[in-house]
Amino acid sequence: MNSEKKLEIAKAKLMLEHPYFGSIASSLKITTNEKIESFQSDGEKFEYNNEYLANLNVDELEFALANSAMHFALSHKERTSQREQWLWQLATDYTINSMLVKNNLFPPERINLDKRFDGLYAEEVYAILESEIDEKDYQESEENRKEGKKEQVTPSEKENKDEDFLNQIHQKMKNQGELPKELKRVFPELFTDAIDWRTQLYRYLNIHAKEDYKFFPPNKKYIHQGIALPSLNSELLKIVVAIDTSGSIDTKLLASFFAHFQSICDSFNSYQIDLISCDAKIQEHRVFYPGDRIEYKTVGGGGTDFRPVFEYVDRYIFDANILIYFTDGLGTFPKTTPSYDTLWVMMAKNNVPFGEVLEITK
Repeated sequence: MNSEKKLEIAKAKLMLEHPYFGSIASSLKITTNEKIESFQSDGEKFEYNNEYLANLNVDELEFALANSAMHFALSHKERTSQREQWLWQLATDYTINSMLVKNNLFPPERINLDKRFDGLYAEEVYAILESEIDEKDYQESEENRKEGKKEQVTPSEKENKDEDFLNQIHQKMKNQGELPKELKRVFPELFTDAIDWRTQLYRYLNIHAKEDYKFFPPNKKYIHQGIALPSLNSELLKIVVAIDTSGSIDTKLLASFFAHFQSICDSFNSYQIDLISCDAKIQEHRVFYPGDRIEYKTVGGGGTDFRPVFEYVDRYIFDANILIYFTDGLGTFPKTTPSYDTLWVMMAKNNVPFGEVLEITK
């Protein structure tokens, strides 16, 4: 079967089995590119190496088209901010591929797929990848940016039409109940009716992780340019996590919270987590550092009193940046606001005298 015939079959199969991906893929220009090893999408077209495509079966080609469709859609969503473009592209590729596997598409060889990124948003994957790259990677990326630098331009009429096209597909599939599984991880901005609590938790911790700077050692990202900027994440991030063990919290939600909390913390270079269990009194205090797996016990079962945790932190845990309290919010609060930030993680929002509230859902 030649490449053109195989592509026609794969596109038809994708449209039938996964209409969201198939509808977007239908707008892609398809062309060969023997300078690449496999396939890629630059936001305009699906490019492929003939030899590579010849070795793919139809199911694998269906995956490749869906991947390119998602990159095409992402090219019209501005989320890169001040991130390195090449690293953001890689992070989104990992996120997209993980989502496609969850939607029962069959991945070909030589794609970016890693189980440790399952369930993570692109921003979280980016933070992990950024922590793992070295100065050499930054130097190479800087050269790539210089060679391929483009001026910013006002969105063209075509780009505006593409954006309308994508929004129409999303709304249509949403109304028909045919949105792909975990699409929110790729396009959280399309679900503005309820921003996912995982994204909010990541942003909250990331802000605190980047509040402290120091010049030695300098930031490796810019040192090769002769620019000494302060390093991020160089100071120890001290997080206190308190669990309300009065018996009123959902243990499944608690487990989900800690799974995502762990993955977020793993993206930071230096942190200390003081984990406190408390009902009406302190039941347990454990300390975790980078590389440790966070383990907890819901010991206790009495009434709920928040004051012992704050008193304990003030007495025994110095220089805490944040206190995250997992609770239903029904208990006795301290009368004074602490010197550190407080995030109340609740299953349903309740009034609190200070701090912020993060509502966690399944």
